[in-house]
Amino acid sequence: MFLRKRFALCANPQAKKMGGQNNSIISQCSKASRMVDPVSVAAGAVLTLTVVALHYTSGTGWEPNDDISQDVIEQRAATVPETDFAEPYNRSIGGGGGAAAIPAGEGGAELEESEEEEDEGFDPDTIADDEVEYYEIEYAKEGETIEVANNETVLDAGEDEGWDLPYACRQGQCVSCAGQIQDGNALDHVRHSNNEALFDDDLEDGYCLTCVAYPTAEFTIETGEQP
Repeated sequence: MFLRKRFALCANPQAKKMGGQNNSIISQCSKASRMVDPVSVAAGAVLTLTVVALHYTSGTGWEPNDDISQDVIEQRAATVPETDFAEPYNRSIGGGGGAAAIPAGEGGAELEESEEEEDEGFDPDTIADDEVEYYEIEYAKEGETIEVANNETVLDAGEDEGWDLPYACRQGQCVSCAGQIQDGNALDHVRHSNNEALFDDDLEDGYCLTCVAYPTAEFTIETGEQP
């Protein structure tokens, strides 16, 4: 039908003029048909967003596993044997090498008794200035002999000389700072302000905790030696 109309327009000049107007109208309609309807686009976008939102709000159904860390800690703690002495009782904290752990039981009780007998009421700060005494202490490994006051620890005196001596807690709770007095029983040469790491036999063998050991006599000591 359209082809016939085109042929007729070509044959009739008057019709050709009218045909030109028709072609213009047809061209405009064709362009209008190719335009995008914004309302349809907006509706499609809203629908897409709604579907995505519903997907994520419904969730994936995944649930985290139960936390079993506390159970593991309790099981491990149950395997550690209990001790009769107060914490901390690690005989080697930090430097100075390893040392055997203190056994539980009678040894702990003996240690507590010896501590009470040895250092009960001893406080170096209570020593008056006119009661301060000095002793010649030989540090064998360092190759020097120095004077150490009875209100100064063997460790502090050595550090004042610039020596790098081993230590960790500085409270008499480990053996990192331990040294061995070469002249006999440690109790005959030093007093400990605190001793939570050495047994009686350790003291008899000359071992002392240099971080809390105050001289009461002259002696030679090997620093960095542990029982």
